[in-house]
Amino acid sequence: MPTLSRKAKQFLTVLTKLLIVGGAFYFIHDRLTNNEQLDWQRFTTMLDQQQSFWIIAIIIVLTFLNRFIEILKWQNLANTITPTPLAKATKEVLAAVTAALFTPNGIGEYAAKAMYYSKEEAKTVLFLNLICNGIQLILAVAFGILGLVIFNIAHPVLSAKAVLIVVAIIVIIIFLLFSGRNFTIRGYSIQKLGQKINALPKAVHRKNIILATLRYIVLIHQYYFLFLAFDVTLSYPVLLATIEGTYFLGSSLPTFQFLDFAVKGSVAVFFFGLLDVNEWIVVFVATLIWLLNVVIPVTIGSYYVFRFRRETTLH
Repeated sequence: MPTLSRKAKQFLTVLTKLLIVGGAFYFIHDRLTNNEQLDWQRFTTMLDQQQSFWIIAIIIVLTFLNRFIEILKWQNLANTITPTPLAKATKEVLAAVTAALFTPNGIGEYAAKAMYYSKEEAKTVLFLNLICNGIQLILAVAFGILGLVIFNIAHPVLSAKAVLIVVAIIVIIIFLLFSGRNFTIRGYSIQKLGQKINALPKAVHRKNIILATLRYIVLIHQYYFLFLAFDVTLSYPVLLATIEGTYFLGSSLPTFQFLDFAVKGSVAVFFFGLLDVNEWIVVFVATLIWLLNVVIPVTIGSYYVFRFRRETTLH
């Protein structure tokens, strides 16, 4: 089979980097400039009137903690392959966030992290990233369902019969998953996955669960304090339940990260509309979360994407 020359490979590598970084900033610019619902002047005027500077300070701290905890999670898991300094874990996480911007539900993150390891370690990296994201998904589902139940009790959207049907469907799905744990596809099964998960040290799992829980709490309270900044005065339990429910539903829909705020914002508009929260506030909160948790990490991660080849050759 014909192989590419070294110069051709170098050209393709540079082109790929330019496409990833250039595309990332194009989509960010496009989302921010072509959304007619984003009235930035109204936003800044409102913040000046509310004197919400202490809330903004809390949001900035939570933003840092959100990504820093994710880096600690990955460092904890990556240490099972090789000792991983915090700087290396940071580089891998931020570069992966940038690469994942264009892929459905951020699956490009898996391939991006694997690129920092040898071919022999690639499958292990994919598995560890699955563990890293899997626990976050489980928490989002568990708290999301709880939030929707609390929301439905306070503001009935579904009848009791409909709620029972939804619960029954969830129970059936869980039952089918466990009853079919021995079902094999290309050598993989739920049972084998469980065995592989159990092979990891318990201390690694404990730390992963603790960090994932902390990150979920931080993320939900980013939303909470942003709503406070916009002078939304709902009670803490109702506001938190609504945030958890809408975050769960928004995350369940297939989407690209550069459209993340639009999808989650659309879901949130419906639920918060039932609570008489102004639509523009809901859209702005979803957009600001996207800016803080996606745009800023992607901007920093672009640096690591550009440096990828030079740094990996030093290993």
